[in-house]
Amino acid sequence: MRGFLHRLATVAFMSLALASAGSAAEEKKPHRLAIQVDQNDPQVMNLALNNATNVIEYYRGKGEDVDVDIVTYGPGLHMLRADTSPVQDRIKRLKELAFPGKIQFSACNNTKQGMEKAEGKAVSILSDATIVPSGVVQLMELQEQGWSYIRP
Repeated sequence: MRGFLHRLATVAFMSLALASAGSAAEEKKPHRLAIQVDQNDPQVMNLALNNATNVIEYYRGKGEDVDVDIVTYGPGLHMLRADTSPVQDRIKRLKELAFPGKIQFSACNNTKQGMEKAEGKAVSILSDATIVPSGVVQLMELQEQGWSYIRP
């Protein structure tokens, strides 16, 4: 009888261990990517958009969610300026490709204000973009929240 109880306890323990491992595997870490654009270079902007598209399509193919934030500041703000963006058509297409809320384009307000002061006129940002107080702070805070970071 004692051997039977020992085997029963062992089986029960193993079942609990397997159940715990199974539920841990089901709890997938969210995929979140921050992409920095700080250059007024169409090649860099297109590379950032290519990276975002590839990541979204990869995880969509696996049936997994991914959030992407393309953060622009300094000369890279031109990517999101309505009057100077060489990639605004691609941004619109990518916004349509991604599930709602899965991609964000962040425009640095510090840079925007600096450009407005230097140019003596208001700077218009694309409607697909969100103005954040500081691009650098946005990147920093996303990384502190566990987002992956790349700079094309």
